[in-house]
Amino acid sequence: MPPRRTQFKEETIDQQLQQIHLLDPSSSSENLEQLGPIIKQIHASRQQEAYLRTLQGLIDSKDAEIEQICGDNYQDFIQSVSTLFDVKSYTTNLREKITTLDGSVAQVGKGLVEKKRTLLQSKKTSANLDEAIDTMQSCLRVLDVLNRIGDMVREGKYWSALRSLEDIQSMPPTSLSQTPFFQHLLSSLPSVRGQIKDAVTASMKQWLLEIRNISAQVGKLALEAMEARTRRWRARKDKDPMLRLTRVGSAVEMVTYEKTEYNVLDNDKLTVDFQPLYQCIHIYTALDSLDELRRSYQADRKAQSDLIIPSPLPLSSFLSFTQEITGYFIIENHVLNTTGSFRSQADLEDLWDALVARLSAGLQWALKSEVDPNEFLKVKECLIGFIMTLESYLYTTSSLHSFILIIFEKYAMLLEKQFSGRFDEIVLQDDHLAMVAQNESDRDSVLSVVWLDPAELAELKKQPLPLNLPWSQSFYLCCQDIRTFIQKFYQFVEGVSQHHRNIDDLLSKSLDILLSNHVSESIGKRLAGTSTLSQIAQIVTNLEHFQISCAELASSLTRLRSTQRGGTISITASTSFSTTLSRALQRITGLITKKLDDFFGLAEYDWTPQGKEEMPSMYLYELVNWLTTVVDSLAIKDAYKDEAYRGAVSYIADCLMDFLTGRDIPAMNEFAIANILVDVDFLDDEFRRINRPHLASMFNELRATTSVVLSDSVPQYLNAQIRQQSYGMIKHKRLQVLLDKLAKYASSCRDASSREKGDRRRREAESVGRLFPGEGR
Repeated sequence: MPPRRTQFKEETIDQQLQQIHLLDPSSSSENLEQLGPIIKQIHASRQQEAYLRTLQGLIDSKDAEIEQICGDNYQDFIQSVSTLFDVKSYTTNLREKITTLDGSVAQVGKGLVEKKRTLLQSKKTSANLDEAIDTMQSCLRVLDVLNRIGDMVREGKYWSALRSLEDIQSMPPTSLSQTPFFQHLLSSLPSVRGQIKDAVTASMKQWLLEIRNISAQVGKLALEAMEARTRRWRARKDKDPMLRLTRVGSAVEMVTYEKTEYNVLDNDKLTVDFQPLYQCIHIYTALDSLDELRRSYQADRKAQSDLIIPSPLPLSSFLSFTQEITGYFIIENHVLNTTGSFRSQADLEDLWDALVARLSAGLQWALKSEVDPNEFLKVKECLIGFIMTLESYLYTTSSLHSFILIIFEKYAMLLEKQFSGRFDEIVLQDDHLAMVAQNESDRDSVLSVVWLDPAELAELKKQPLPLNLPWSQSFYLCCQDIRTFIQKFYQFVEGVSQHHRNIDDLLSKSLDILLSNHVSESIGKRLAGTSTLSQIAQIVTNLEHFQISCAELASSLTRLRSTQRGGTISITASTSFSTTLSRALQRITGLITKKLDDFFGLAEYDWTPQGKEEMPSMYLYELVNWLTTVVDSLAIKDAYKDEAYRGAVSYIADCLMDFLTGRDIPAMNEFAIANILVDVDFLDDEFRRINRPHLASMFNELRATTSVVLSDSVPQYLNAQIRQQSYGMIKHKRLQVLLDKLAKYASSCRDASSREKGDRRRREAESVGRLFPGEGR
C-alpha cells in the first residue's frame, strides 16, 4: 500500500500558531523563521483539501458503483458509508478550519508583509542616514581641519597649517571627493595657501621692524665686547713682551679669545630670535616662491640700510650710527651663515661697500668745518672699534683704513695748528731765566720730560740740589708739549694696522714744522727784540739743547716705531735751530759791538802828533774791562764765549783799521799810526792775560798794513812774488788810502824833506792803485 499522507488536524495547527511569537521582546530581530513550518503545514493542509475534493468527486462518481458494490457488499458498504460520512463531516469541518486558518494566515501574512516593507524602508532610510552622517562627518572633519588651519595661522604655526592643506589635497578618493562641497573646498585651497603666505610674510615684516629697532643694541653690545677684548689683550701684551707686535684679531689673540667668545645675538641682555625669518624661508621654499622672498628681503634690508645714515650726518650722533651699522651687519652675517643660499655673499658685500661709502662721505662733510682735533680723535676711536668688530665678522675694511688716514692728515694739521699756537705762546712768555730744581722729585720730573745727551743727563743727576738747570722754562715746556703732541699723534693711529710709513713721514714733517716754524723762528723773533745779553745767552743755551733734543727725539721715536714695525723718524729741524743759534750768537756780537761803538765814540786820537805815545789810550782800559766782564759772565759754552770775543776783537780791529783807512780822517802821520800800534799791543797783552792769545790774530791785517808803511816796504809789496809770500792778507786799496793820507799830511808840511816824502808817498799810492785797476775798496 502507498504510504498514508500525514494528517494535519486543526488542533495541531492552532497549537503551533499559539507557540509562535513574531516579535520577541528579548530578541533584537523579528522571529519570522518560525512561520516557515506553519506555512508549509498550511500549504500541505490545502493540498490535502484539494485531494479530498478530488477524492469526493471520485466518490460521487463511484456512488453508483459503490451502491452496486454496496448492494453486493451491503454490510461492508454501510460500514464504509458510515465511515465516509464521518470522513466527509471531518472534511467539511477541516475545510472550514482551513478556510478560517487561511484567512488568519492571510491576515497575519499581510501584516508581516507590511512590517517587512516598513522594515526594509526603514533599513534603506537608515542606510541613507548613515551615509549622510558619514558624509557630514567627513565634511565636518575637513571643515575642522580648515578651521584649525586658521587657528594655526593665528598662532604662527604656518608650517603645520601648510601641511594640513597638503593633507586635505592628498586625501584618498571617497564619496566626499565627488561632492560639489569638496570641489568648492579644493578650489578655495589656493586662497588659504595665499593667506598662509601673507601671514608668514607679515610675521617676517614685523620681525624686520623689530631687528631694525634692536640693531643699535646689538651693535652696542658688539662694540663693548670688542673694547673689553682689546683691553684684555693690551693688558696681556704689557705683561708679555713677545706679544708686543700682535694685535686684536691676530692668530695668537684669536686662540685666546675663542675661550671666552661672547655671542652678541644670544646673551643675558639680548636674544635675537631668527625663527620668523627661518619659518618664512621654509614656507616660501615649500610654496616654490623663495626667489620672491629673497628679492623682497633684499629690498627691505636695502631700504633699512639707506635709513641708517641721515644726510647731513650729525657728528654728535656718530657713535649711535656705528652701533646701528654694526648690529645691522652682524645680523646680516648671521643670516648669511645660517640660511644657506638665501642670502648672497656678493649682495651683502655690495650693501656693505655702499654703506661704507655713504658713511665716509657723511663723515667727510661733517668734519669739513671741524677745527677741534679731539673731535677727529673721537671719530677715529669709534671707527677703530667699528673696524675691528666687523673685521671679526670677515667684512672688508681696507677702505675704512684708508679713510682713517685721510681724516688723520687733517687731524695732524689741526693738531699741528693747535700746538703751533702753544709753542708760539711758550716762547713769547719765556722769562729766559734758568730753571731751578729744588728737590730730587722736581729734578727727576723735569729730566724725564726733556731730551738730553746721555752724558749731560748723567752729569746733571750727579750734581747737588738745589740744581740750576741749563735751560729756561721754554725748553722744558716745549719738550713737554712735543711729548703731548706725539702722544696725541700716535693716539690717533693706535689700532690702525696699515701705512706705517705714511704715518711716520707725516709725524716727521709735523715735528719739523712745529720745531722749525713755531719754536726756532719764534725764538728768532723774540731774539730780535731782546737786548739783554744774559737773556740772549739763555736763548743760546736753549737753542743748543733744542739741537740736541732733535737728534735724541728722532732716535727715541725710531726705536719706538721699530718695535711697532714702523719706519725711521727723521727730524731736520736741527738745521733751523743751528741757523737761529748763529743768529743768537751774531746778536750777542751785535750788542757787544754796539756797546763798543760807545767806547770808540770816546776815543780821542791826535792824528798828527809830534811824537810816539808810550801808554795806550785811556778808553781801552774801560773797554777791555767791560768786554771781559760781560763775555765771561755769559752762561754759554766757552766756544761761544770765544766766538763772542772773536767778534768783538774783530770789530775793534775793524774800527782801528777804519781810523787808518776810513774817510773820516783825511790825513795823518806816522806817529799816529805808531800810537794805534801801541793800543793794539795793549789789547794783545790783555787777551793773553785772559788766556785768549789767539785773539791777537784779529789784528794781523792792521799790523801787516802798517808795517809796510812804517818800514818803507812798499817797493817789496809791489813785487808780485814777495807780495804773495809775505803780504797776502793786505788789502791794496786800504794800503793805497793809508799812503794817500800820509802823502796829504807830508805835502801840507812846509819843510822840503816832508814835501819830498809826501811826493814819494803819493807815487807809492799810485803804484799800489795800478796793481789792481778797477777794483773797489
